[in-house]
Formats: sequence, C-alpha cells, structure tokens
Amino acid sequence: MESVRGTVEEAVGDVLGGASVSTDGTLPDSFPAEVPLLDGTVRGGGAGPEGTGWVAQLTVGSLDDFATAQTQLEGAGYTASGVNTDGDTALGTFTGSTYRVLLTLTTQASDGAVVATYVVTPL
Repeated sequence: MESVRGTVEEAVGDVLGGASVSTDGTLPDSFPAEVPLLDGTVRGGGAGPEGTGWVAQLTVGSLDDFATAQTQLEGAGYTASGVNTDGDTALGTFTGSTYRVLLTLTTQASDGAVVATYVVTPL
C-alpha cells in the first residue's frame, strides 16, 4: 500500500508540476469531460500548467467501486492495463485515444474512507 501511495503521489506531482491538489470539494473547470468519474463526494482536484494533466479525488463507497469505474472507462473507449486489487487498494491504467488515466482506490488508515484518485494525462 505504501508503494502505491508513493507512486500516486509521484504521478500527481509530475502532472501538476508542483501544484497541490485542492481540498475545496471542486474539480478544475478544465477537467476533461471525456473521463467518466465514479459517483461519490468530490474532495478536490488540480490541473497542471497548460493542459499537462489533471487530478480528481473523490470519496466513494468501497473498493468494489473500482469494478464500476473500470466498466465506465472501458465503456468510454479506454483500454485497461496493470489492473490489480487487494484488500486495501485497487489500481489500474486506462488508455484512450486522447488521455491516459491512472486510477487508484485506497482505504485511508485514518478513518477507513475509500478515496478514488484519477490522474489524467494527455497522450
């Protein structure tokens, strides 16, 4: 789980060019509409400079929501790779014609909440 968290934090840092993810409950206006998101409570998001990438974080019901997210992304034309799930984490990379999405769902140790993080980069 720690290696997944480190990988996600590194990907977020790379995408946002040093900017942080907001915690104001909103996504950037420029977040791509072509990337379907799970139903959940938006925690925040961020956008890299000049469309270099985006991040969205949502609180969702459970790790089982990863299967729903995978179905949504594949239904929107994305191809899955590197999909892996265990008792605390689910992750995968989804590649479409315009964007690549790194999706992770993790259970937070502090409160047991499940957080979905979408890291989106243009191809």
